[in-house]
Amino acid sequence: MKKRRRAQGEGSVFKRWDSQLHRYQWIAQITFKDGKQKQFRVKSEAEGVKLLRKLHREIEEGLMINRTMTVREYLEYWIEEVHKPTIKISSYIKYRKLIRTHILPQLGSIRLEQLSPQMVQKFYVQKLQALSPKTIRDIHGVLHRALQTAVDWKMLAWNVCDVVRPPRLGRAKRKALSLEEVHRLLEAARGHRLEPMIILALVTGMRRGELLALTWGDIDWKARSVEVCKTVEYFPHVGYVEDEPKTEAGKRHIILPVFAMELLKQHRAKQEEAKRVQSSKWQDHDLVFPNQRGGYLSPRYVEKTFGRLAKTAGLKVTFHSLRHTASTLLRSMGVDIKVIQAMLGHSSIQVTADIYSHVFPEMLGKAAEQWDLLWHQTTPQTDTQTDTEQTDHSEGR
Repeated sequence: MKKRRRAQGEGSVFKRWDSQLHRYQWIAQITFKDGKQKQFRVKSEAEGVKLLRKLHREIEEGLMINRTMTVREYLEYWIEEVHKPTIKISSYIKYRKLIRTHILPQLGSIRLEQLSPQMVQKFYVQKLQALSPKTIRDIHGVLHRALQTAVDWKMLAWNVCDVVRPPRLGRAKRKALSLEEVHRLLEAARGHRLEPMIILALVTGMRRGELLALTWGDIDWKARSVEVCKTVEYFPHVGYVEDEPKTEAGKRHIILPVFAMELLKQHRAKQEEAKRVQSSKWQDHDLVFPNQRGGYLSPRYVEKTFGRLAKTAGLKVTFHSLRHTASTLLRSMGVDIKVIQAMLGHSSIQVTADIYSHVFPEMLGKAAEQWDLLWHQTTPQTDTQTDTEQTDHSEGR
C-alpha cells in the first residue's frame, strides 16, 4: 500500500498491513529535528492528520516530545537529579518514599503524556482505603510539584494535578493538657530519665526532633537561653538524619526560667556520671538527651515511653501534645501571642492563633470575670429597685 505523501517535514499518514490483526492499520509518522522517526497507530486517515497537526503545534510551542517516557522514568529522574539538590535531606527521603511506595506501584507504568486527571483522581480514591487524607495530600503535593517541572520544561502542555481534588483535611483536635493534668503527668514522670525532656518541652514548646538534636553547646548558661538550630529524625535503612528546622523562623533563641536552668544543671551532672561509668563505650556527641551510650535517643523510644507515662497519669496524649500545651499555658498566663509565635518558631502568627491556642474552661471563666469587672466599672450605680417594681408602685398610686 502506497503512503499518502505530504509536504517534506510534515510527516505522513499511510496504511500498513498488521499481521497480528490481519488487517490494514492506519499509521501516522513524524520525523523530529534530530532525524528520529516516530509512528503512531490511529483509527483513520483523518485522525492521523489531526495528530500530526497537534504534534507540529507542540514542536512550534517548544514542547519536548518524548512519547515513550513513563511516569516512573520521569519521577525517578526528577527526585534524584532535579529536586534533591534543592531540598533538605529529610525532605528528600520523605518525598522519595512517597514516590516509590505509593505513586510508582500504581501510576509508574503509564506514559507521562497519557497521565490524565481521571487516573490520578481514581488513584487517590483507591489510596484513601488504606491511607489518611493527610498522606494523600502529601502525595498530591509531590506529584503536582514534579509535573509542574515537566510543564515548565515544555515536556507537558499542562499539569493534570491542577484539576484533581485531593481529600479535604478534617480539623484536627489537638489535645492540650490543663494545669491539673500537667501536674499528674509530672508526678508520673518524677525521677524518670525522660522527666527533664518533658519539662523542657512544656516550658519551651520545642518539637521532639529539636529536643533530640539539642546539644550542651546550644545552651548559654549566662544568658539563661537555649538556641534551637537543628532537628534530627530517624529513617529506616538510612539512620539518623540531622537537619535545620523546617523554616527560618524555626531557628530561634528561647529564654528559660530559672527552675529549668537548675533542672538542666542537675541533669548534666547525672549525665557526666553516666559518661564516667561508660568510659570508652560512651559516644560523645554532646547531646543533652542522649541514649545510654551517648548517641541519639530513639524517637520511637520517646513516644512509647511517654505513652506509658501518660497512661499512668490517666492521660491519652502524645509527646507532641506538650507543644500544644506550652502554647496554651503561655496564653493563659497572659503572654503576648507574638512572643508565643517566636518561642514556637512559627513562620506565621495565624498558625499560632489557629492551631495552638486552645481554650481551657478556666480561661472562659476568667473572660466572664473580666466582663463582670468591666460592667461594674462602666455601668452607673442605680437604686436597688427594679424598673418593674417602680412601675408597679406607680400604678398602685
